[in-house]
Amino acid sequence: MRSRLNVSFPPAMLREIGELADRRKLSRSAIVEAAVASFLSPDGADRREAAFTRRLDRLSRQAQRLERDLGITAETLALFVRFWLTVTPPLPEDAQASAQTKGRARFENFIETLGRRLQKGQSFLREIPEDADGWGSELNEQGGEGEA
Repeated sequence: MRSRLNVSFPPAMLREIGELADRRKLSRSAIVEAAVASFLSPDGADRREAAFTRRLDRLSRQAQRLERDLGITAETLALFVRFWLTVTPPLPEDAQASAQTKGRARFENFIETLGRRLQKGQSFLREIPEDADGWGSELNEQGGEGEA
């Protein structure tokens, strides 16, 4: 059911509504109804703002993941270096040259392995569950995080 509403327009606007109705082969009521519906619905600025908000939310989540991954990477490297410095005894002078040669070969092997993993899309960080933050407290309570 439709209700009637009497509205007054300035003569110039009424002429424009009539011309548009003639060009589009619509009634003047349909033109006015579409204009009012457009006015009452969210406009383009609101839609853009909503899209920007969604995009900013997505970027915030990505930045949080990057921060998490960087923290995990830094902690992993720090623990490895601490462990390596703790368990690796200094080499005698006469063994350093062969150790350096062996070290270069092992490093090249490491780089090749890393390259293969990255080409396959494998990542150490992807192996870590999203809720890894909770693990730190569990390990500390259990005594699992040892000082190397």
